Amino acid sequence: MPRPLLRTIAAAFTLLLVTACNSASSGGTTTSSSVRGVTADTVKVGGIVSMTTASGYSKKDTDLGARARYDRANAEGGINGRKIEYLGAEDDGQDPAKNLAAARKLVQQDKVFAVSPMSSVTFAGADFLNGQKVPTVGWGTLPSFCGPEYIYGFNGCLVPTPGGTLNQTWPEGLAAVLGGARGKSVALIAGDNDAGKFGIRTFTQGFKAAGFQVPYAKAVVPATSMPSDWSAYTKEILRSGPGGRAPDAVVSVMQTPYNIGLFTALKRSGFKGVISDPTDYDPGLLAKDATRQALDGVHVLLQFQPFEADSPAMRQFKADIEKAAGGKDVPLNMHMLTGYMSADLFLSIAAKAGKDLTVESFQKAASGFSDTGTLVGDRAEPKGQKESFGCGALVRLKNGRYEVAVPFKCYPPIPFG
Repeated sequence: MPRPLLRTIAAAFTLLLVTACNSASSGGTTTSSSVRGVTADTVKVGGIVSMTTASGYSKKDTDLGARARYDRANAEGGINGRKIEYLGAEDDGQDPAKNLAAARKLVQQDKVFAVSPMSSVTFAGADFLNGQKVPTVGWGTLPSFCGPEYIYGFNGCLVPTPGGTLNQTWPEGLAAVLGGARGKSVALIAGDNDAGKFGIRTFTQGFKAAGFQVPYAKAVVPATSMPSDWSAYTKEILRSGPGGRAPDAVVSVMQTPYNIGLFTALKRSGFKGVISDPTDYDPGLLAKDATRQALDGVHVLLQFQPFEADSPAMRQFKADIEKAAGGKDVPLNMHMLTGYMSADLFLSIAAKAGKDLTVESFQKAASGFSDTGTLVGDRAEPKGQKESFGCGALVRLKNGRYEVAVPFKCYPPIPFG
């Protein structure tokens, strides 16, 4: 046999032998450079968050919450021996183009295994991430969290889909505050955009199912420019109840800057009923007198345990946040928790996937995943890709501090249609 051919065969045999030995020494696992973002020692993860916005509204503390959870995981030895290399969150500025650009950067440039957290009012990068088979975990307030194979909401899919279910935490919570829904009326208001219109549709069905009258339900507030004069809206709302009277409750499906303007106008107009929204649970908002006065008495919907709860999980969350903040006693807010629980769901599924971490093993672990007693209640997949976990609470701002108005509880969902 010619010598060049013998040398070629020998080299090939040596390479095969080395490869076999390396495989044997690692227990036969195959996760190395062949899996995007995964090495023998690390898992690379990034986030997408609306850190800056035109209105000044910011979810920047979502990043701190995620970092706090990843830091604890690493301090405890990582996930199946791998440390989480968290790159931090990209700022999408609530801009669809920036959201997609952030998703592309994280995958194509940074080579992340997963995106967690993802928290914004836009998710233009959803199709790209799902198409690239990137496990993505975030706040499931958008339709993209409902159905796609690789995308998960930390508390499930909060946007009902045909054939799915509707979370009744808000209607049932307000019924408890008002002493029952029978004979009571609710006015619903939202921004004039797709999210606002869909919110009006779903919450109208939910409040009616709980027994409320819903005489006013409109997505009419300009989504791109905040009104300087709210009188046109308040006049219509305050005459919308039975007999032209004010409704028993006004429910806003808008962000904080809008709520401050609307709630201030309602109070100046003499409204004495219940005011509620899903965003204004943030001690940082209380620093300004005008903001504190506007939000005083408002009942805020939470889809997690209130910070005032004294549970082992909440004590752990507070300790993790304080450590991630450098030992500072920082004011807690809901964005910290959305980041924290996004990271927590990713870590929980990744741990179940085992040492051989691949996208396929992650997906297999997610299918049939469940646990109980978390800060968002009982979790289950793939249920969470079709419906919410159905748990929540209401807190009320009173005399400059939040108090629990309706304790954290899980409610049976209703069919959405």
